Amino acid sequence: MIPYKDDNPTRTAPVVTVGLIAANVLVYLFFRLQGGRAFQAAVFEFGLVPRELWSGNLPGSTGLSPPLSILTSMFMHGGLLHLSGNMLYLWIFGNNIEDYLGHVRFLIFYLGCGLIAAFAFIFFNLGSTVPMVGASGAIAGVLGAYLVLYPWARVHALVFIFFFVTTVLIPAWVLLGFWFVLQAVSSLPSLGGSQTGGVAYLAHVGGFAAGYLYIRVRARKKRPYRVTGRWRG
Repeated sequence: MIPYKDDNPTRTAPVVTVGLIAANVLVYLFFRLQGGRAFQAAVFEFGLVPRELWSGNLPGSTGLSPPLSILTSMFMHGGLLHLSGNMLYLWIFGNNIEDYLGHVRFLIFYLGCGLIAAFAFIFFNLGSTVPMVGASGAIAGVLGAYLVLYPWARVHALVFIFFFVTTVLIPAWVLLGFWFVLQAVSSLPSLGGSQTGGVAYLAHVGGFAAGYLYIRVRARKKRPYRVTGRWRG
């Protein structure tokens, strides 16, 4: 099930959301167009390698400060599908959270969720020398916020049934709830030190929880306004 749009208009232009998408795409193209070897080197250099945080740069590193990689890893992606999937979710759900929080606060919220997601991954992978890259931890925070504010917003999604493709219209809570449960279940092997196919599920869970809890607390103080039968921020 792949979402492609929602029926949840905004009051303001999503300039930060668009800017984040543009930054991620430009970073990917910049390194990808330098060739496969340079791209792989960039992934290891700017990706988050947990072991480097306590043991220093690994042999072959060009010297980027390991703590800084927590931030730079949010703008690196391992491939075109990885990038496309993340940016699609950010485009669909990020504009409404930016509309609710405001441009500057949304940027801080996005980066903060990304940091918490990274720490959730690091905590259970202290000795890992495999780089973690991608904006999915920060975007997971956006999804958690969306679940709090707009659970009944209608989301259009593609559904693949064998060789057939159809579209469905479902409440956001169904899509996002299913997504979170899938991430949580998939993260269980990581808690025991097992590998999970190269996907940082724990980062997704941590980012989602951070976004959900922050907006849950904030929403008690600032009620969303209502438009055409649905709550909006």
